[in-house]
Amino acid sequence: MASKSKIKSVDFYRKIPRDLTEASLTGAGLSIIAAFCMILLFGMELNDYLTMSTTTSVIVDKSSDGDFLRIDFDMSFPALSCEFASVDVSDVLGTNRLNITKTVRKYSIDSNLRHTGSEFESGPIANAIKHDEDVDEDYTEGSFSLNGRNFDIVAHRYPILVVNFFAPWCYWSNRLKPSWEKAANIIRERYDPEMDGRILLGKVDCTEEVDLCRRNHIQGYPSIRIFRKGSDLREDHGHHDHESYYGDRDTESLVKTMEELVAPISLESHRDSSDAKLPTNGTKRPAPTSGGCRIEGFVRVKKVPGNLVISARSAAHSFDASQMNMSHVISRFSFGKRLSQKAISDMKKFLPYLGQSYDRLSSNAYITNPKESNENVTIEHYLQVVKTEVMTGSDKVVEDYEYTAHSSLVHSLDIPLAKFHFEPSPMQVLITENPKSFSHFLTNVCAIIGGTFTVAGILDSVLHNTLRLVKKVELGKNF
Repeated sequence: MASKSKIKSVDFYRKIPRDLTEASLTGAGLSIIAAFCMILLFGMELNDYLTMSTTTSVIVDKSSDGDFLRIDFDMSFPALSCEFASVDVSDVLGTNRLNITKTVRKYSIDSNLRHTGSEFESGPIANAIKHDEDVDEDYTEGSFSLNGRNFDIVAHRYPILVVNFFAPWCYWSNRLKPSWEKAANIIRERYDPEMDGRILLGKVDCTEEVDLCRRNHIQGYPSIRIFRKGSDLREDHGHHDHESYYGDRDTESLVKTMEELVAPISLESHRDSSDAKLPTNGTKRPAPTSGGCRIEGFVRVKKVPGNLVISARSAAHSFDASQMNMSHVISRFSFGKRLSQKAISDMKKFLPYLGQSYDRLSSNAYITNPKESNENVTIEHYLQVVKTEVMTGSDKVVEDYEYTAHSSLVHSLDIPLAKFHFEPSPMQVLITENPKSFSHFLTNVCAIIGGTFTVAGILDSVLHNTLRLVKKVELGKNF
C-alpha cells in the first residue's frame, strides 16, 4: 500500500471527484469554441506540412548535358516545298551546318496543314552539278513549249514527258537552256514524236505560266520534272504525280537519262510506263505532292548564342524572293530532352517555379501574305534560354529548359527565312525541395492542442470568477 501511495504522489494529472465538479453554460461554450479552434489549427498545420517547401538559387550551369544543347521542334510551313526546305545551324564560334537531314524528317502538307503522303525522302544532292563547258549560242530549240492549255493534252499523249520549268531571269535556267535544247534535238531525232512517240521534252516559262507552275509546286528554277502517263495520273484538279530530276545538266547526262527512261517502254505497244524500273543512281526522286512541308526532329547545338534557320536552299536553283512565303505554325519548340507526360505532371507541383515556359512557342502561328505587300519577309524569333533544375527530397533531379520568346517581321531583299536566334544563359536556376520533419509536425500539433486547451481554461476561469463576483455584488446591493 505504501508503494502505491508513493507512485500516486508523482501523478501530474490529479483527479477531482466528479461530485465536486460543476458544469456551466460558459464552460460549454468555451469548450465548443476551443474544439473548433483545435480542428482549424490542426488543418492549417497539416496543410503546411503537406505543402512542398522550396528554396531557389542561381548558380553556374553544371548540367549533365555538357557543352551541347538539344533543340526539339515540329513546325509546318504551308508555302515551303519539302524539295528545297533546309534546316541550318550556326553559332558565334563559327559552326555552320547546312541542310541537316540525319535527325530531321519532312512531310508534304497542303495549305490546310494536312499530310498528303508519307515522309518526303530528300536523298543526296550533289553540291556541284555538271553543265556543258562550251556554251554554243547557235543552237536550235528542240523542246516543246507548254502552257496551261496544252499541258494535260500532251501529258496524256506521251508515255514520258520531261519538262523544264524555268525562269528567264534565272542564272541556272540560262546555263541549262543550251544543253536542254541540244538534248531535246537529239532525243527528237532518235525518238521522233510522230513516228515513235514514246518521249517528249518540253519547257514551261514560269513567269508567264504562273498557275501551271504553282499547280506543279515549282518553287526553284530550273526544276526538271518527269511525268509518266498512266497509273501516276491522279484526279486532283489535273495534277500529275511525277518525279524530280537532280542529276547533271550537261547534254550527255540529259540524253543518257532520257534513254534510260525510254528503254523499258516497248515501241510496239507503248505500254504504260508504270512498269518501268527506275535507275537507282539517286538523280531522280518523287517530286513533292503539295506545296507545303512539315518539318520535325531535333538538332544538337553548342551552348553559345546561335541560330536555327529554316529556308529554301539549293546549290543549283534560283528562287524568286518576292514569291517566297515563310509563314509557319509551331506545334513544338523546346530545348533539352523531350519531357514525358509523367515528367510534365511531376512539374506541376512546382508551379509557378517550373514548367510555365518550356515550350512557349507551341501552338503559335506566324502568317504573312506576299500578295498584301508582305514580300521578302523574314520571320525572326529571339529566344533567351535558361535551365531550371529541381532537386527533390528523394535526390531525384528534374531538368527543364525554359525560355522567353520575342518575334518580329523583317523586310529585306534576300530570300525570306524563318530564323530562331537562341541565347543560352551561362547560369541556371536551382530549386531545392525542403522536406519537413514529421516530429516537428507532431510537436506543433501537441502545442496546438495543449495551448488551445490552456488558453480556454484560463478564459473559463476568468469568466467564471467574474460571474461569481458580479453575483456577490448584486446580493450585497439587495441586502
